[in-house]
Amino acid sequence: MDKIRVAIVGLGNCASSLIQGLEYYKDVDEKSEPVIGLMNNSLGGYRIGDIEVVAAFDVNANKVGKDISEAVFAEPNCTKKISDVPTTGIRVSAAPILDGVASHMKNKFPLVGKSDDVDAILKESRTEIIVSYLPVGSQDATHFWAEKALEHKIAFINAIPVFVCSDKEWSTKFEKAGVPCAGDDIKSQVGATIVHRALTQLVLDRGQSVDDTYQLDIGGNTDFENMMIGERYALKRESKTEAVAWHGKIGAIKLGNVDYIPHLKDNKIAYINIRGRQFGDIPFEIETKLSVEDSPNSAGIMVDAIRSMKISLDKGLTGYQEWSSYFFKHPLRQCTDQEARTMVEKHAKS
Repeated sequence: MDKIRVAIVGLGNCASSLIQGLEYYKDVDEKSEPVIGLMNNSLGGYRIGDIEVVAAFDVNANKVGKDISEAVFAEPNCTKKISDVPTTGIRVSAAPILDGVASHMKNKFPLVGKSDDVDAILKESRTEIIVSYLPVGSQDATHFWAEKALEHKIAFINAIPVFVCSDKEWSTKFEKAGVPCAGDDIKSQVGATIVHRALTQLVLDRGQSVDDTYQLDIGGNTDFENMMIGERYALKRESKTEAVAWHGKIGAIKLGNVDYIPHLKDNKIAYINIRGRQFGDIPFEIETKLSVEDSPNSAGIMVDAIRSMKISLDKGLTGYQEWSSYFFKHPLRQCTDQEARTMVEKHAKS
């Protein structure tokens, strides 16, 4: 199979886990036994080893100019190391800052003074998919990279809660440009949103009610530090809430109250509470605690989203990709997880 040529925007923890994972799972193929951490060894004939990072962009001067293999371990990245990354020969390029760095984060690391020639790098690298792992709240920066994808006819995957692919105006732009897009706001493999969603759906499917529910999240990575700024967190809260309550069958809901605890590093802890009524209107309560390493949980989804996007490119598909609903919290159209999984399977086979 051809290599899948990917450019990553934002070389933070999630990108670090993804790039380490490409090395960790590079030899897995369709003949291998099921492997822990992968939903699919092979998807549409594409293996993990077929994904190649050909360009990377960041604004942290400690990362820019370094080989990707070194930059993914630079501070403030703090996710757990799962593999060594061999020298790639790909230098991290300087991106325009725009709103990609919150005001309270500007003293956390040195910023680049000037961006590199993004257009030239995308052309020379022959990038076919841009993956946006920008920080939460980076609306202007997300729009910048979405426009670059449109301009250069590059597929676009948006992993953050800025609504582009799930916005009809933007998705129409991609369709008219003949470019596929997928997003927005990546779901973890087994994270707080998918667990909360599964629990509430289970209660409803079993004939009981969800009268009220809440979710409290804490963590120590830069994503959580960014989310301490209310305006940067607004769309994230909306995305998480819609992912759980999209069917309108839940009473009161409050999702996404967060706190930043530095010593937790990339560990995320979520507390989920569900109260409702069972047979005979008798009340019940579910209280759940989830503790996961945040960024590998994202990378496990992204390897399938990238391969699904390559399949879309092979088929000549354009605009918003319906299979997004399996991988992202805020797709253009919400559906059940089983329905979404079926979409992915049909997309890979047909």
